[in-house]
Amino acid sequence: MLGSMTSDVTLNELGEFLKKRRSELSPRTVGLPETGGPRRVAGLRREEVAQLASISTDYYTRLEQGRMQASAPVLDTIARVLHLDDDERGYLFQLAGRTTTRTRRHGRQKVQPQLQRVLDDLTATPAIVQGRRGDILAWNALAAALVTDFSRIPEKHRNYPRLIFVDPAMRTLYADWERSAQTAVAQVRMEAAKYPEDPRLIELVGELSTRDKKFAQWWADHKVAARTVGTKTLNHPVVGELVLDWDTLTANTDPDQHLTVWTAAPGSPTHERLRILASWAADQNMATSSSLR
Repeated sequence: MLGSMTSDVTLNELGEFLKKRRSELSPRTVGLPETGGPRRVAGLRREEVAQLASISTDYYTRLEQGRMQASAPVLDTIARVLHLDDDERGYLFQLAGRTTTRTRRHGRQKVQPQLQRVLDDLTATPAIVQGRRGDILAWNALAAALVTDFSRIPEKHRNYPRLIFVDPAMRTLYADWERSAQTAVAQVRMEAAKYPEDPRLIELVGELSTRDKKFAQWWADHKVAARTVGTKTLNHPVVGELVLDWDTLTANTDPDQHLTVWTAAPGSPTHERLRILASWAADQNMATSSSLR
């Protein structure tokens, strides 16, 4: 499993991804007639994918077996045949080496000064900055009050996907923990295509696969997702239910740094509860400061 993120087996990873996506499609989904008889494999057969992509079965078989690289036009056709979404298509191209999948060794990331200033100015909106692997690089006070006190987490463990699986409080905080956890796994899988040789990413996947059977199961599903937008419902222990829209902004100065903000429509119950949470957090900070004097 960990070896799937090394350069020597990137093509095997691509093959496994194609097999998984192929297994999830029925002939009817892609416009082929149903024979009615039993099928030896789940989903489409290799020859059916090859037929729909107008390539030979041998060509497609060698592609799935990791024995060859495909051209961009062929990959584009296969992505269409397998009904891949934008994230999955991008992942396919990354694995095939049609976008940059290798990079020089990176040092430890530090939050961009511009993003830090944005965080400092966001007093009524929870926000964090994530880097490679989902590492948490910076956060504001309201994000700490919303999710957890990130400063209490050792820096080497300050990673959002890890937090979701390791911290028991996250399973009660997220109303739909499984969906959020699956999304986190899919985002890590996307990172693995960009940086297959990242030792910290390999270590993260190994740790979580060992600690949590759900992670190992979802990792094997080869689902992928980029950090974009969405809506999450949280059950906060102080202010109750929060229905939050989240959006992700990428720093032009470092495309591997993403500012995620959680917002709510003005006048909504969640918007008011965020104000209450901000006030509560400010009181907590004042109390802590007083106790340290």
